Amino acid sequence: MTISIEINSDEEMQNLGQLLGKTAQGHDLLLLNGDLGAGKTTLTKGIAKALGIKRPVKSPTFTIVREYREGSMPLFHMDMYRLEDGDLSSIDMPSYLAENGLVVIEWPEFIIDSLPDDYLQLTIKRIDDSWDSTKRKIEVEAEGKRNQDWWQGVAKNLEK
Repeated sequence: MTISIEINSDEEMQNLGQLLGKTAQGHDLLLLNGDLGAGKTTLTKGIAKALGIKRPVKSPTFTIVREYREGSMPLFHMDMYRLEDGDLSSIDMPSYLAENGLVVIEWPEFIIDSLPDDYLQLTIKRIDDSWDSTKRKIEVEAEGKRNQDWWQGVAKNLEK
């Protein structure tokens, strides 16, 4: 089942991230799809804030993985854009997934076959109705009971 929501600003995107972070549990897997500049890292900044991470969150495009261990639980922010061939030999993905933290993966389509079947996936699409538009449509796909429950917890708070 796919659900759609609309986000109208960077602030709303970070607020969505905060809701995801507040309701996340260890071993959760969040997949973020979207074009360059869609808001994937902005969303992750909100997650980090909710987890109590003080360091600035930056895109992991060149490092592939950024680890933030100082929050209420570890956040592993990954960008698979440079792994178009799906070669994960430079990353010990199983150990990240085994840690009691939250794994957030941007551009997961390049490694989807190497990931578990249970995940929460957000696909962020720009709505370009003006030159400086920050409007986004987000399609949500929750695979597995834990992720359906996770999204329901987020969605309840979105309605408030």
